[in-house]
Amino acid sequence: MTPADMAGLDPFLGRVGYFAGLAAIIALLIFVASWRRHIDAMVPRSTGARLVSGGLIAAAGALTLGYGWRGALANYLGPESGMYGEDGLFVYYMLTDFGAYISWTAAIAAALGVAWMAFFERKVSRVLGGFSALFGVGTLGAILVTGVPGLPGVCMPFWLTVTGVWLAVGRSRAVTASSRSSAAAAMAQ
Repeated sequence: MTPADMAGLDPFLGRVGYFAGLAAIIALLIFVASWRRHIDAMVPRSTGARLVSGGLIAAAGALTLGYGWRGALANYLGPESGMYGEDGLFVYYMLTDFGAYISWTAAIAAALGVAWMAFFERKVSRVLGGFSALFGVGTLGAILVTGVPGLPGVCMPFWLTVTGVWLAVGRSRAVTASSRSSAAAAMAQ
């Protein structure tokens, strides 16, 4: 890619990518809110649970920047075309090239937090903890070996999807404790 290639980019596809990113950010924050309500509240002394929340909130913040640059590029290629020259648009393009992938790096901390909860705090399944450790350590190792900073954007959304489904349908101690507590509170009313 060169700055001259910026005129050939489709602003509609940029907007689609931007709105898909916004949907992912909102879904991630809903996951964090649910995690904090159900898990953090049940295990208030858990370092791992706090690491999950913090890692995913940091990822959501970084993703806001990554996808914001994508939306800005689409805007400057579309309705506000001519506001920036090819070189200025190329800067936005370079930011969007890996921006949304690099932004998932903080989710590695969340995966390691789940692993910590499994092996040191015994609050979630050790199978889920092993899966999380594999993705956390594996992604860090892959970055170290390949030097590709965008690998978290490939690995961590898959980890989060599996983890979310696992927690939703599984029987982790933290989740079942939360369910029992919610049922007891409902019966007391």
